[in-house]
Amino acid sequence: MSPPAAPATDTTRRALLHTLGALALVGCGSRRPPGAPGAGALERMAEARWAHRLDVGGTPAGGLSGIDYDIRRGEYLLLSDDRSDNAPARYYAARWDRPADGSAPTPLRVQPLLQADGRPWPPRARAIARVPVPDPEALRLRPDTDTLLWTSEGDVPRGFGPALYESSRDGRLLRMFSLPAMFDADPSGRRGPRDNLSFEGLALTPDARQAWVAMENALIEDGPTPTLDAAGGACRFTCIDLARGSAVRQIAYVPDAIPLRPLVPGTYADNGVSEILMLDAHRLLVLERAYAAGRGNSLRLYAIDTREASDTLDVAALRPGNHRPAPKTLVADFATLGLARLDNSEGMCWGPPLPDGRRLLVVVSDDNFNPLQITQFAAFAFKDLTA
Repeated sequence: MSPPAAPATDTTRRALLHTLGALALVGCGSRRPPGAPGAGALERMAEARWAHRLDVGGTPAGGLSGIDYDIRRGEYLLLSDDRSDNAPARYYAARWDRPADGSAPTPLRVQPLLQADGRPWPPRARAIARVPVPDPEALRLRPDTDTLLWTSEGDVPRGFGPALYESSRDGRLLRMFSLPAMFDADPSGRRGPRDNLSFEGLALTPDARQAWVAMENALIEDGPTPTLDAAGGACRFTCIDLARGSAVRQIAYVPDAIPLRPLVPGTYADNGVSEILMLDAHRLLVLERAYAAGRGNSLRLYAIDTREASDTLDVAALRPGNHRPAPKTLVADFATLGLARLDNSEGMCWGPPLPDGRRLLVVVSDDNFNPLQITQFAAFAFKDLTA
């Protein structure tokens, strides 16, 4: 498709899906990338759904973009990317003790995320100029402090860049991390993050001392968004030292070209990083999520080793030859895993260990509060073939 698709927003996706109607449900497959691994790395265990706008504590549960597992309490924490439009910014707690088809997670409660003054975040329509209403996208529980790390993609048109926050379990805002100036918003569109294409992924290292935040697409100065015929510019994955509260390292990751062609040539399509998750102290799982109008979604899971990429923290603009992006290895193409449907999956976490020694990987989709999309929970047994 030429020219490249416009930057994705939740509003754009919802409008397109409403317009296309049933066509958006037609295609769920994707072209399997070359060099695919042997079977067995990821095995489907269960698939379940929540009803559209399920009422949990008087709020519509939807837009689930982040998930993590609290092993001490045996519950999942689910972050909604609602910008306080349907209800104040919030996360949910749920139990899914024995993942099985038709047995959906049981919602337990909802917890609003609060501003520094203890009040809920206002919707953008009522926010004053100085209030950066968050666009929550990813969440991790710090087991050492029992606090929550969560990202916001910011609001570039209003002058707010992406952010990494830390909150208590009761939603109180504890701190906002210091980020490199490259992530500052530039409403003129000449540099910096693209609106709604920034901090989509978040991973916590096993020692809980560092967190990685992942861009969905490249900074404007680092290259274009993916097209049907070319990979996108490099996404920056930034390592934050939690004690110091600042960035200590950064690597580059190149998302694939868009793997699905729209049903009608020239209509909307995109691809980008939707979540990351630590495999061990140095390796990451990276989920790429694509969408093409009339065809549906594609989901592919890759593995990278952060040690194999150069540090880009001091590189002003990523160009060929001035950095070494992380090589990636395909773990699974979700189109081959037997799911009834692929949707807009944006959250990924480890669940409790499985009896056979494999790890439980849980993925959740963001329905954008759109009745044509679904809130899907998928559970997989994961075996690390390279360990």
